[in-house]
Amino acid sequence: MSSAKQSEILFLWDGENWNPNGDMLNNNAPRFDEVSQRALVSDVRVKRTIRDYLEQKGENIFVKEYKSGVGIADGKKAIEIQLGKKPSKGDDVEQELINRCIDVRAFGGVFPVDKQSHNLTGSIQFKMSKSLNETEINYIKGTGAFASGDAKQNKTFREEYILPYALIATYGIISEFSATKSGLSEEDVSKILDGLWSGTKNLISRSKFGQMPQFLLKITYTQAGVYIGALDNLIELKSDKRGNEIRSIDEYTLDISKLLAKIEKYNDYIESIEYCLDDNLKFNQKFPDSWQKIELGI
Repeated sequence: MSSAKQSEILFLWDGENWNPNGDMLNNNAPRFDEVSQRALVSDVRVKRTIRDYLEQKGENIFVKEYKSGVGIADGKKAIEIQLGKKPSKGDDVEQELINRCIDVRAFGGVFPVDKQSHNLTGSIQFKMSKSLNETEINYIKGTGAFASGDAKQNKTFREEYILPYALIATYGIISEFSATKSGLSEEDVSKILDGLWSGTKNLISRSKFGQMPQFLLKITYTQAGVYIGALDNLIELKSDKRGNEIRSIDEYTLDISKLLAKIEKYNDYIESIEYCLDDNLKFNQKFPDSWQKIELGI
């Protein structure tokens, strides 16, 4: 099976009154850049969404919690559980995990065996995602269902931090060089894209309920090492309202003029452009006829 080709990914997703990525070092408030007033989402959160969805679909996933006794397994024990045995001297643990686990082929990993750690660079890398609109963190407080202690009269208080609205841009690169080593295939890439789109939609938790995939773009190139770069910076959100006043997808348009200009500049190196789109999102220009619309999820 041939390895995945050099590609770029741009994924837009949004939500209302939600927390796309809580910061455990800041009372689990949404990750946020105070200077730009933009919400942030780590690559770890994006990969977790993909991994969890693909595991639900029956794919074998390496990076997850493994139970060990009454606790959680460390890296060495996780490898033993995944392989069904303790690795022997001379075993190619990295290759065995590549063969077994789609997330290893896609995102790489660190594999501790004996006194050594083997590192595999991921073929798919995501940068820190950010909201295209300025937003703000709101603090809300409510009462819990139970008392603060046995036989007490007062209920506990529930506190949380949310974003009123944010359109998040996630940007990633698929390295053909790394894919050759990790064994990432085009079939794997299709599953990862489905995990990105459908996993986002189906992540139904209290803090993320209602988040929706809106647009996914995949640019495939004719040769390894070629890419435009930072596609998330080539789209601008235009609205009559201030960024932190936006509350829904109906209140803005996306300007893709810079994106289209860059794509035209790299046209000789582009093999294909595919996209998936929710019809609610509005752009200032039509997509070129050469772009192929694909369907992801339900």
